[in-house]
Amino acid sequence: MKRRQLLLSLLSVPLLPIARAMAADREPVVGLPCEGCEAVFAGQPSNPSSHARIAPVNEPGQPLRLWGKVTDRRGHPQPGVIVYAYHTDKGGRYPTTIAHPGGIRTRHGRLRGWARTDARGQYQFDTIRPGSYPGRDIPEHIHMQVIEPGRATYYIDDVLFRDDPKLTAQQVRELSQGRGGRGVTAPTESNGNWLVRRDIELGLNIPGYPQSDLP
Repeated sequence: MKRRQLLLSLLSVPLLPIARAMAADREPVVGLPCEGCEAVFAGQPSNPSSHARIAPVNEPGQPLRLWGKVTDRRGHPQPGVIVYAYHTDKGGRYPTTIAHPGGIRTRHGRLRGWARTDARGQYQFDTIRPGSYPGRDIPEHIHMQVIEPGRATYYIDDVLFRDDPKLTAQQVRELSQGRGGRGVTAPTESNGNWLVRRDIELGLNIPGYPQSDLP
């Protein structure tokens, strides 16, 4: 229960209403409950690359590179999977509610992006290290969601940072076997630049994940 409460608190980002019709012909959302998971489709580029930028180069904050490998349950790299990520700014806020093409609005903010895994199953985001929510004891985090084309979309455990003083040992234990693999990362830093690896195992611990056509 404590682990579920932590996950829900990390996902508690207020959203304006998003028409479910926009996702009617898209991948079904599984792994419920999932507040606002349809927002992954809002403004999604038609052909994202494997290397995407979330925060502009001039965004205040320490530069951070987030990367990882996406595999199936047998450890085989999976190309063509879309990884979505969004996070707060340096001050811990989701900056600027933005209007996407078609008038769709989301409070995921402007620091968000999509990357499609390459032939080796790898993805990469360049961004900044996010701040934690002001006045709250929730650790710094990057929200993550996966779109498996033609199959499903679902959120996975957030990227968390072992060196964050707000991340407790109990939380690390509770999140050690999470959704889509381990979200607690060990960031390394060099000359003010952070490097973080978050590997993803498709469908791991995702309720309702379609199993019928798995190898």
